[in-house]
Amino acid sequence: MSTPAELRARREALAAQRSSGVARVSYDGKTVDYRSVAEIDRAIEALEREIAAAEGRRMVRQIRVTTAKGL
Repeated sequence: MSTPAELRARREALAAQRSSGVARVSYDGKTVDYRSVAEIDRAIEALEREIAAAEGRRMVRQIRVTTAKGL
């Protein structure tokens, strides 16, 4: 299993490539080609879950919905 520092480096490489619009990421002498930005986003989310698990914390996601009739 990778260390949290290695996982963070991979996540940063993905985030940098996502913002540049390039679908090819290289880190530690390895190259990965992605088909779409959505695929890069899923990989980033997976790395965030791995980082949280390696650090012993849980990923908390909350969705709050508020409504009003507008009266």
